[in-house]
Amino acid sequence: MNRVPAFFSTNGPGFAVSVVIAVCAQFLSEHYGAPAMLVALLLGIAFHFLAEEGRCVPGIAFTSKTVLRIGVALLGARISVELLIGLGPKLIGLVVAGVILTILFGLLGAKLLGRGWRFALLTGGSVAICGASAAMAIAAVLPKNEHSERNLIFTVLSVTILSTIAMIAYPIITDWLELDDLAAGVFLGGTIHDVAQVVGAGFSVSNETGETATLVKLIRVTMLAPVVLVFALIIRTYADDDPQADGKRPPLMPFFVIMFLILAAINSFGLIPAFMQGFLADMSKWALLVSIAAVGMKTSLKTIFDVGGQAIILIVAQTIFIAGFILYGITHFAN
Repeated sequence: MNRVPAFFSTNGPGFAVSVVIAVCAQFLSEHYGAPAMLVALLLGIAFHFLAEEGRCVPGIAFTSKTVLRIGVALLGARISVELLIGLGPKLIGLVVAGVILTILFGLLGAKLLGRGWRFALLTGGSVAICGASAAMAIAAVLPKNEHSERNLIFTVLSVTILSTIAMIAYPIITDWLELDDLAAGVFLGGTIHDVAQVVGAGFSVSNETGETATLVKLIRVTMLAPVVLVFALIIRTYADDDPQADGKRPPLMPFFVIMFLILAAINSFGLIPAFMQGFLADMSKWALLVSIAAVGMKTSLKTIFDVGGQAIILIVAQTIFIAGFILYGITHFAN
């Protein structure tokens, strides 16, 4: 009977601090236009001392891991088979190919630049799928080493900044190339990393572009579960052969991936009412925001700068690659 109070007394302080930081980040985002994820991450880093010692340490660790996985799982409530059917086979094929090829490009680029496969999967998956959310989901199944948290923070920072730049620059590109509303929506939804920036960029062009961009982006989000599952299966098979692995093999099917798929299946059958979809979407957003604040607190700012120039080159190259591929596909194959 004392387990629940003991759980809250142990994890409560760290979780509460993470919530406060997330609320502050959301307030700043709404009033000053900065991405909430980026603000939460930076505020979290400013409070790094709380994760070093004291009562908040266990709760911060719990929030950065368990609450994160809850947030990713709840993303499944936004996905349905109807979304896939509505886009059409050519555009679905283009989006799926963009995800796969961007991850493969990341592995090749990492090898050429002397970076490890963990970093390649982390950055490639986050650029290809859904930015910070994908980065945190992929990090949950990667074997841990001494650079894991640093690489995660770097990736989240990078994709959020690049998404913000793309939100401003890509609508200008669509206008310059004279893309119609459908093509512009596919380009914006198929290339910008984070959902919020996709919505901002799409509706800045037109309502039709915004709706198409959001739909295409959700198709990319759909790829999160299968990509994480494939990563987990491959890592489980080869983790024992990796001298840098911590000796723990990831589960055959991560629980948060199972929940993502279950919610997506339930939603596909129309069993989740519209108001509940909105509620679960908000829960997912807040869980991810709270968890990224905790991840920020666990990381020292000094360690982020140790990641190296090759890492910046890699993630920028991945961003350019997926933009170029989707744009080429729109103009040559998807019409």
